[in-house]
Amino acid sequence: MGANVCPINEERSGNVREVGGRAVWSLSSCKPGFGVDQLRDNSMETYWQSDGQLPHLVNIQFHRKTTVNQIYIYSDYKLDESYTPSRISIRCGTHFNDLQEIEVVDLCEPSGWVCIPIKEYEDEFICTFMIQIAVISNHQNGRDTHMRQIRIHSPTEGSHYPLEHYGKFSTIEFQQFRTIR
Repeated sequence: MGANVCPINEERSGNVREVGGRAVWSLSSCKPGFGVDQLRDNSMETYWQSDGQLPHLVNIQFHRKTTVNQIYIYSDYKLDESYTPSRISIRCGTHFNDLQEIEVVDLCEPSGWVCIPIKEYEDEFICTFMIQIAVISNHQNGRDTHMRQIRIHSPTEGSHYPLEHYGKFSTIEFQQFRTIR
């Protein structure tokens, strides 16, 4: 588990892509105005706030089987205190009835992005229709939870062309052709 690694830099490197936009998101509960839209709006100022009993669930359902290698969660203990998750379970499957727990993560006063690598067997990435992120407990035994952002990454194997390996494009004519579409 890595901490304070910016997922946007990972996406810009071309090694992964954010696939959360290709999924249908649902929550176990939320306060009005603090739902999926705030969880996915790319702002660290907004957040999802649950409203109910633990565990709090974030359900991410893909239309087709999707390879996932990382989940990034943005939490800030200094801002959210007892609303900050302290234990998270990651579950995967084809639908709600066959979810298998693949990772349990303990967070100790997180501040920033937390990277959760997702692997099935040894170094195999998960290929799944559904991911469920379950908040099992919060800091200070808090009841409701805050999550500011979640990003889901898929590897871009075979589609990354690092042209830098072929030399620098230093002239204006070369720079206009330095990327492949």
